[in-house]
Amino acid sequence: MSRPEIGLMIKDILAESRRRMEKTIGDLGGELAAIRTGRASVHLLDHVTVNYYGTPTPINQVATLHVPEPTMITVQPWDISQIHHIEKALLASDLGITPSNDGRVIRIPIPSLTQERRQALARHLGKVAEEHRTAIRQIRRDSNEKLKKMLKEKQISEDDEFRGVEEIQHLTNDYIQKIDALARQKEKEILEV
Repeated sequence: MSRPEIGLMIKDILAESRRRMEKTIGDLGGELAAIRTGRASVHLLDHVTVNYYGTPTPINQVATLHVPEPTMITVQPWDISQIHHIEKALLASDLGITPSNDGRVIRIPIPSLTQERRQALARHLGKVAEEHRTAIRQIRRDSNEKLKKMLKEKQISEDDEFRGVEEIQHLTNDYIQKIDALARQKEKEILEV
């Protein structure tokens, strides 16, 4: 096998690792957006699903979500007949919110967080960040296994494997730093009174 082909194979492994790590960062961003900070955000409702004619449907696909003020979210159903199902889904969510319904619009006041609740959210944030760090490390492990397999099958040399492992480690470090930065930023928002 020629040097350019070997280099291309290693680059493919690195590109695949980078793509999977980017996906992990994107998933973390979505989960962080759903963690309450005391300010209203439509992303708080991202994980709420409504029983819409017998089908579990994300709330943003059955209603228009707005944040008219920093401590209020409004939910305006597209089909008014579904307002009670939407309200029921909001009450069943683990967000600790109490929606009020005027027959056309559901208003969700976002109460300010207690210090105890802020600390609990910060601990939850730490667990979420660690799950994503573990996912990044698993991607590194998978990539290193591919390199070891290529070495075992004599497709690459030990030097090529060493360089590939080193590059994957640099990539891993970069993505773990990104996770840490995102987690620090969110923790700052949570603990800010």
